[in-house]
This record gives sequence, C-alpha cells and structure tokens, in this order.
Amino acid sequence: MAPENPKENQGQCNLFVGEWIPNPSGPLYTNESCKFIEDHQNCMKNGRPDTGYLYWKWKPKDCDLPLFNNKEFLKSMRNKAWAIIGDSISSDHVQSLVCLLSRVEEPLEVYHDKEYRSKTWSFSSYNFTLSVIWSPFLLQADIPEDTGGAPSSKDIHLHLDILEDKWTAQINKYEYIVIAGGKWYLKTTIYHEKERIIGCHYCPGKNLTELGFEFAYKKALQYMCVVFFKTTTPDHFENGNGLKGGTCNRTAPFRDGQTGLTDVDRVMQGIKV
Repeated sequence: MAPENPKENQGQCNLFVGEWIPNPSGPLYTNESCKFIEDHQNCMKNGRPDTGYLYWKWKPKDCDLPLFNNKEFLKSMRNKAWAIIGDSISSDHVQSLVCLLSRVEEPLEVYHDKEYRSKTWSFSSYNFTLSVIWSPFLLQADIPEDTGGAPSSKDIHLHLDILEDKWTAQINKYEYIVIAGGKWYLKTTIYHEKERIIGCHYCPGKNLTELGFEFAYKKALQYMCVVFFKTTTPDHFENGNGLKGGTCNRTAPFRDGQTGLTDVDRVMQGIKV
C-alpha cells in the first residue's frame, strides 16, 4: 500500500511552508514549569493575563512534525558538547532547549561569565554539555557598557577582519555549534580593518565614510563556514516600535499573508541569499 503522503518519505517536505494550528495538548514546558527562563522574559511571572499563545503548533504543508523527543536527544548526545553562539536570539534558543531537556534531567550550571550572558550546563548522566556563548557580532567588537549591562552612548568599534576569540578559541571543544547573528549590525558602529578605521554605520558628525550595516554584515557572513538555513525573527512590536507607538497585543500567530519582511529584514535576507 502506498503511503498516505509519499513526500513524507522522500525528504521533500519544506518545513518552512505551512501554518500555525491549534494544539490542545499544550507545550512540553511553560514559564511556570521551567526555572531556566530569564526573569525579564518570563511572560507569566511578569503578569501576562492570557495563556492561549501556549496552544499552537507549527504544521508544515506536506508532512507532520513529530514532538521533540528529549530523551532520545540526550541519548544521541551522550559524551558530546554543543555550543550555540550569537546574540539574544541564540540565548532564547538555549533557554528553550534547556527547558525541554530538564524534563528528563535537571542540568547543573557549571559556568557563567560575570554578566551571566555566556553559560554552560552539564547533564551529568549523559556526559552532555550545552553552552551559550555571547558574541552578538561574531566578529571582534569593542562594546562599551554601562554598569547595568546595557549598551552605553559610546561608540561600538567592530573589527571586520577578526573573528571574536571568545568563541573561536574554544571551538574545538564542541562536536556541534550553531552560529547566528544579525540585528546588532543595525547599531551605530565604527568599522576597523587592518588596524585602521575604514568607515562606519550611522555615525553623523564623525567625518567618516558611511558604509552601511550591509557592508559589515556581508563581511561577517563571508567568514562563516556553511549556512544550512536562513530565517529572521519577527519584530517585537506592531504599529511602531518599542519607543514610538508600538503595541504587543497579539494573542495568536500571523496567518499567511498577514505580515512580511520589513525593509531591513529584506536587505539582510538578500545578503544571506
């Protein structure tokens, strides 16, 4: 008998074409059941009144996605190490993965930097370690920060010909790494190459050549090994931004055709392609 969906067995399912559908069974974890979610990202703890956003799942058009099997994942990762490297999006992914895996075994945090941005967890029963390494540009960047950890009013200096040693110096420790980045390139930044300033992105009044964020973002991607897939995150706000007119009232996923890439995301997408 032929399978109901022949594409499913031929590796032809495009996971990125589909829709969000109701999921009555809910997620494998929530803000309340997982203690590894940062306080400032904990919707429930910070008073979000609705819970409907928990009951959706992604359904590709031509196949079904099985639930993440945390036990099988840990078994397959026995005696191995992962690192997820990048900005806050990478940190979000790590938090989610830690929450999923903690349902099998609670990990021990064995390392964190002084800002608690880079961390490593150990799942001792499987001799598996999972790390997040904070490197928002992936390239060597001098990022001035205030005491509270937020970027200051001083300039960011980015070295376009040097990968950040925060992650390259330890890359051989890992069997698997996931590298991501992009949004930090929109910040006001001074560009360096061969130990000299060559220009900037959005630095009026400094008498420097405006090269644009596209110039630096392309340089960074050229250093990376292989791009397996490309995507982008939706804006955190609708109808404006966080400071001017933005709202966060959405309680259900976008339907097909309801939204699209912003101009900036479209440019970044073109560079990745």
